[in-house]
Amino acid sequence: MTASGIRLIVFAAAGVLGTVPCLASAQQYPAKPVRVIVPFAPGGGSDLTARQFSNKLTAALGQQFIVDNRGGAGGIIGMEAVAKAPPDGYTIMMMSGSFSASSATHKPAFDPINSIIPVAEFGITPFVVTVHPSLPSKNLKELIALAKAKPDQLPYASSGVGGLTHLSTELMNMMAKIKMIHIPYKSTGAAMTDLLSGQAPIIVGSLLPVVPHFKTGKLRPLAVTTAARWVSLPDVPTVAETLPGYEVELWFGTMAPRGMPQAAIDRLNAAVNKALDDPEMKKSLDSQGMVQTGGTPQKFGERIQRDYQRWVKVVKEANIKAE
Repeated sequence: MTASGIRLIVFAAAGVLGTVPCLASAQQYPAKPVRVIVPFAPGGGSDLTARQFSNKLTAALGQQFIVDNRGGAGGIIGMEAVAKAPPDGYTIMMMSGSFSASSATHKPAFDPINSIIPVAEFGITPFVVTVHPSLPSKNLKELIALAKAKPDQLPYASSGVGGLTHLSTELMNMMAKIKMIHIPYKSTGAAMTDLLSGQAPIIVGSLLPVVPHFKTGKLRPLAVTTAARWVSLPDVPTVAETLPGYEVELWFGTMAPRGMPQAAIDRLNAAVNKALDDPEMKKSLDSQGMVQTGGTPQKFGERIQRDYQRWVKVVKEANIKAE
């Protein structure tokens, strides 16, 4: 064999051997603990869901998935930490539909829509148009009529300027051609005190905090924001039954910095989808009013883009300015 032939064999062998660490790395992911950023304070719906899925991923993948709460600015602080993290699979984010809303409102310099990618969707819940019983409105049509009779007089609560509850309410206002007074709070939990006292008697808010008060009569549900009636509130109409075309779904899922290895994305996506099939997890999510969705990163990404485009339009038309 010639010297050049020997060199070719050596180089080829080196090339093959050079791929081994990459393949091993992909197969072994995760090889160390994974930081799970939650862009909200502890105790909320996003935090609870993140901890449930982090426990499942820890058990399934053999490494600790450690929740790191980075609340503030409607999720922007935590989102920025994810966008700027090394895209090696060891920093991920568990997020809600607030991602698209905050991106549309705050328009941060780091461009979350293009610097953070979808990995796996967990599930969806509705928002509920909820009122204090001091209001005479027994359904959404009556609430709209009341708002038209009292323009700029009815106060409604939200989880903060540019948050999903704010934009969802403004979308309803635009479609119904009404104007109400916006009272922003730091979170839905913070708004609950004034909602229950009647100081801010209207909210388009998350299902979980308001449902217990429907049974006691302290709050009244008027409509759910999903396209179809919700399984746990079958007697509550949809907003779309009064305002055709209205639809808002609160999603939950995991995301990561752009550039994360595809093998890591695939492994996390598969682990999430497997967790959603677990009877214990299904029972837990059912108790929170969440319908499991799962699916591919591509499907999840399409939802995020649809939401983002809708909220950009609402922010512009309602002239919403970030704080």
